[in-house]
Amino acid sequence: MDTSTIIMMSGALIMLIAVYWKAPEAAQKGVAATGSLILEITPRMIAAFTLAGLFQAIIPEDVIVRWMGHGSGVRGLLIGMTLGGVTPGGPMTHFPVIASLFKMGVGVGPLVAYLSAWSLFGLQRIIMWEIPFLGPKLVAIRVAVSFVFPFVAGWLCQLAWNKLNV
Repeated sequence: MDTSTIIMMSGALIMLIAVYWKAPEAAQKGVAATGSLILEITPRMIAAFTLAGLFQAIIPEDVIVRWMGHGSGVRGLLIGMTLGGVTPGGPMTHFPVIASLFKMGVGVGPLVAYLSAWSLFGLQRIIMWEIPFLGPKLVAIRVAVSFVFPFVAGWLCQLAWNKLNV
């Protein structure tokens, strides 16, 4: 078990004890809500981990490294941006895939470009939420103004990574 897991579990246990001490009925409600969340999220997590594992098995590692590896430069950043913008899903589906890509040898720059584009330009979010609520004009301006951010973030992170790992 890693340190962050131990810290999160300890924090959850301390919080449970504190809430139970102050209001046992609130602690029971919290534990019940926890159970509901686990039942709701577990199938998604299983699907995400399955997708991440299959992704590693289907796409040859050398292809991934060639197109998005540490030496992929502008091409890797653009591929990362594109994939991040069009890949649907939330954090529960993205981060297992991102972790598997990192383990396969995808460069830090393309991964940061992917994550930044996913956060800024998630196509499904733009279509389902932003355009209906904010209108196409505001969304177009937002996308146009922030379009270079994933590229710049990926490029800067790759530079920093290269400096730190010399």
